[in-house]
Parts: sequence; structure tokens; C-alpha cells
Amino acid sequence: MFKNLFSKSTPAPDSSEPDPAHLAVAALFVEAARADENYDEREKALIDKSLAGMFSIAAEDAAALRAAGEKAQEGALDLQRFTRVAKSLPIAEKISFIEKLWEVVLSDGERDPYEDTLIRSICGLIYVDDRESGAARVRAEARLAGG
Repeated sequence: MFKNLFSKSTPAPDSSEPDPAHLAVAALFVEAARADENYDEREKALIDKSLAGMFSIAAEDAAALRAAGEKAQEGALDLQRFTRVAKSLPIAEKISFIEKLWEVVLSDGERDPYEDTLIRSICGLIYVDDRESGAARVRAEARLAGG
């Protein structure tokens, strides 16, 4: 689903730098996971799984991308740098991305107001309305509950 947009800017095979679009997505996942100031191994594993699935990359490449996203997120002054990429996605892909963000923030079993605020901000920046975000949250909750 995300492969078409992001494949246009794939780096050369010998490049050690991650693709800027992939890095932006990884940084937003990390931002979401860190929003409640509790960033644990479960969240890291979920981010790795999401990145591997979204970009069709190996688990070790997804972990390296997440690590690069952690560094990028630590040095970022705002979200716009990262949301510019997601803003150009078709609406269905934006909603899928928001759903994956909800999975990350809800994976600890708690709904934190900072996480809610962050996802609402990201939704506003990429033009996903509250109704679509709410439906994505419900689907993420159901998937996390095993249903």
C-alpha cells in the first residue's frame, strides 16, 4: 500500500542512509510511541513489524530503520518535517497509517491524553478527519484485543 509512493525515492543499494520517506514514517511511529514517556520493547517490536510490512523489508532492516527514526525524532523540532510525506498519500493509505499509529500508542493497554493529542495533530497535518481517526482507533483496538 505504501510501497508505490515510497518506492520513487529508494536509495541506491550501497547507501547506508535510509530513504527519507521511510525515515519520516519511522520517526512518526517513534514520536507516537514516546508520547506517553514510556517507550518499551513491545512498542519497538510493533513499530518494527509495521515498518517491515509497510515497506516489504526484512526484520533487521526494519529495526535499523526504527533506530534511525529514533535519532531523527530526537533531533526534530516539529512534526511537519515528517508529516509532509504522509500528506500526499491517498486517503485510504493515510487512514491505514493512522490505524498503525493507534496500534503503537494503544499497545500498552492505556489511552494517554498526550498520545491522543499527538495523533489528533498528525491527523490535522495530513488531513484525516476525527471520524476516520476514531474508526481507525476502533479497528486498532480490536486487532490488539485479538479480534
